[in-house]
Amino acid sequence: MSGWEVKGLTSRERVLAAINHKEPDQIAVDFGGHRSSGIMAIAYARLKKYLGITSGDIYVYDIPQQLAIIEPEVLDRFQVDVIELGRGFGLEKEYWKEWELPDGTPCKIPVHINLIKENDNWYACSDDGTRIATQPKGSLYFDQIYFPLLGVKDLKSVDFDAAFEKSMWSKLATPPAPLGYDEKGLKLMQEGAKKLRESTDRAIVGLFGGNLHENPQFLFRPDNWFMMLASEPQKVHEFLDKLVEYYDSNLEKYLSSVGEYIDIILFGDDLGMQTGPQMSKKMYDTYFKPRHSYLWNKAKKLVDVKVMLHCCGGVYQLLPSFIEAGLDIINPVQTTCKDMEPERLKMEFGKDMVFWGGGCNTRDVLGVGTPEDVVRDVRERIRILSPGGGFVFQQIHNIMANVPPENIVAMFDTLRNTD
Repeated sequence: MSGWEVKGLTSRERVLAAINHKEPDQIAVDFGGHRSSGIMAIAYARLKKYLGITSGDIYVYDIPQQLAIIEPEVLDRFQVDVIELGRGFGLEKEYWKEWELPDGTPCKIPVHINLIKENDNWYACSDDGTRIATQPKGSLYFDQIYFPLLGVKDLKSVDFDAAFEKSMWSKLATPPAPLGYDEKGLKLMQEGAKKLRESTDRAIVGLFGGNLHENPQFLFRPDNWFMMLASEPQKVHEFLDKLVEYYDSNLEKYLSSVGEYIDIILFGDDLGMQTGPQMSKKMYDTYFKPRHSYLWNKAKKLVDVKVMLHCCGGVYQLLPSFIEAGLDIINPVQTTCKDMEPERLKMEFGKDMVFWGGGCNTRDVLGVGTPEDVVRDVRERIRILSPGGGFVFQQIHNIMANVPPENIVAMFDTLRNTD
């Protein structure tokens, strides 16, 4: 350990030390602290059985990805230091109803999720019955099939609340959806956040979203949005200005309600692919950097939080712009993508950026390797990423349905045997 080591910490203190570029007493660990560090419900059911846990139902809080709520017994078993704000509310029985996972495992899903089955295919519907997403027979996920702004010409009077009501990732997210940003919803969020803060010493991640590149894809359809970016710059600027105005209002409401109870606020925007960024640095700097900067710095002015961006894919070329825009933490650190080698990231950006992820190769090791392969992979990544702080462990994105439980146990147990 370096001279920056901080000893004898609570989970929250451990995470705060890590994201302030100090080496904590042991590696800070995230498992289920947000929607990209979790575990699919099918894998979670097997993990519970492997651990000998027979109590408790399987609660699926994220329908599109079919992620399970990770119960306290499992969080304690793996010495997890992070928890999502959503675990503070919406847990009472009246918020849930029965469903069945694709492999037949019984589970519970939020009552506000409107699902219908037709010809062995599942459909998720908006409140007016519009089919917005589908899970075909044999699939493990829901895919969006309805794009609310498809074909809309007049974008000056877009009703974002109505549009997001029919966008899969907004409509099916829970919680805080369906609480909303009205007086009742904000009050429930505040009460739940306060209760959670008082009941745990884990660091709390508050999910906000604020997706500037992704949500337009879910509204217009990806191909249309990319063509707009390339050929209609004025239209894009005007639309993004309206979207930022919408987010700005919600951000103020959100943080006035829960800001004092969270440690990290999570924004999202997948900007990468396996081969690199989805756009040039010039395009990012033109359309998104100033708007990201406005929202990220607005959050830090309103409350004392660190800003994390969930951004899948290879984004090496964009990291300098993220740092200049005020970003503190990048996730999930997809080191299997081009130019995203952990040694390179740590050497070039380790002093300015916290790496929340990159702790285990989910593509080539966790799901297909042996427990011994997992141990070797985790040890090597910790060796590279943990010195000097600025690292919170999680596997690269969520744990998929096919991952053997013994590999999950090996991954987390290696952490505590490596410190």
